[in-house]
Amino acid sequence: MDGTVYKSTGSWYTVKSSEGVFYECRIKGKFRAQGIKSTNPVAVGDHVEFELETIGDETLGIIHGIGERKNYIVRKSVKLSKQTHIIASNLDQVFLLVTLNNPPTFTSFIDRFLVTAEAYEIPAVLLFNKMDIYGDEEKYEVNNLIDIYTKIGYSCIQIEAKESKNIDKVKKLMLGKTSMFAGHSGVGKSTLVNALEPGLKLKTAEISEQHMQGQHTTTFAEMYDLSFDARIIDTPGIKGFGIVDMEKHEIGNYFPEFFALKSECKFHNCLHLDEPKCAVKDALEKDEIAASRYRSYLQMLTGEEDSPYR
Repeated sequence: MDGTVYKSTGSWYTVKSSEGVFYECRIKGKFRAQGIKSTNPVAVGDHVEFELETIGDETLGIIHGIGERKNYIVRKSVKLSKQTHIIASNLDQVFLLVTLNNPPTFTSFIDRFLVTAEAYEIPAVLLFNKMDIYGDEEKYEVNNLIDIYTKIGYSCIQIEAKESKNIDKVKKLMLGKTSMFAGHSGVGKSTLVNALEPGLKLKTAEISEQHMQGQHTTTFAEMYDLSFDARIIDTPGIKGFGIVDMEKHEIGNYFPEFFALKSECKFHNCLHLDEPKCAVKDALEKDEIAASRYRSYLQMLTGEEDSPYR
């Protein structure tokens, strides 16, 4: 039988068959998908082959094959640094929810996420949430960020998930597609899904006053069929986003504004550091490239983890 993975708990997988029936499945033995060193060989969004087995009164599925992935979003495994964790696969687009505070989302995190999406050719949209709680200074800062990312070519939408403001714009982008929502815990992913589809009633939680961080309400990635011809993958909050499997000379290619200038650099293998006649460094000095983006690039180049700057 063929189906699509809708939920993964690490040992059990909820699979929707091509006939529309959901089955609880397990993996047959140990196998790796596409040779990826991953902590989870099967991810939400995967197309799988499975067989049904009846044990007592229960009918369970055994997954014995994974179809070729169109794409996937991957990050470093939290516990095993040399392995990766596939968050979701076969995506049409990703939405990254960004909040200035409660909790803060720094540009280093945004840029790492966007670079990963670029590397796997997945269109990304930035959703600036909780606009209703910001003062004038914070709104000014959001507009600056929107200006930076819009110029590069990313779609940016200001939303208020609790008040359902601009939810119709998000819904329009989702029609006929499989989308993933990502971001730190507490940025409002589950609240947004509930605003899009109130009948789901996903669990939400308040921000921890002590640490101004979100509480994990989504434990595992899970896909939902929505009533307006769309599918959404809700994911657990991501603390950090370590990029994986990228050579130093490749990283700049996933910054669209760097890639656009690459042919104007004197050296074809320019790393945009100290090389003479570097078009990227020239653009940076003229404020044609955002300083925050260049800082993020340097951080990725040196292998540093996320750092707390905006």
